[in-house]
Amino acid sequence: MKKVLLLAVLVSGLAFGQTKKLTSSDVHWWGYKIAKTEASSHDGTVNVKSGNLVLKNGAVVGGDFVLDMTSINATDLSGEYQGKLNGHLKNGDFFEVEKYPTATYVITSVKKNSNKDYNFVVNGKLTVKGKTNPVSFPAKITAANGVVTLESDKFSFDRQKFDVAYKSTMQDVLVKDDVDLKVKISVK
Repeated sequence: MKKVLLLAVLVSGLAFGQTKKLTSSDVHWWGYKIAKTEASSHDGTVNVKSGNLVLKNGAVVGGDFVLDMTSINATDLSGEYQGKLNGHLKNGDFFEVEKYPTATYVITSVKKNSNKDYNFVVNGKLTVKGKTNPVSFPAKITAANGVVTLESDKFSFDRQKFDVAYKSTMQDVLVKDDVDLKVKISVK
């Protein structure tokens, strides 16, 4: 019985591919205000806590990565203003990181794309604040010296679908619903 179970595990691993663990990552975000003023946007970074890509016959067919939302950081500001915005992003007005410390993206499929710079479309499910919605993005996937890198073009998700909403309705209407991301992960 143990041999049959072991054989089933090995066969399923071959059918689904080889899992490669995250070796490096870079996630950049942009948020926008409705008003066209000097400070009409903010941008920053968020750390990747863990992740992997699943390869089958050398092609990416799946994977996931977990964002450490407690690390969200505005990089366009410094000092007191940076601290205030970081606190604001982490509290209940937006990401509520004490209750929801991570966000997750699970790749459900990867398809060829006609764009020469970003030759794949990555389809998946993004989970933020306990809410899951489909999010797709164009990506460039490369392999060199045993390292596979998936790098997205800038893409958007609608923060309202994840209940990432300023608790003051008057203030929330001044913030655009779309948040842009750019993701780069490498595995080995």
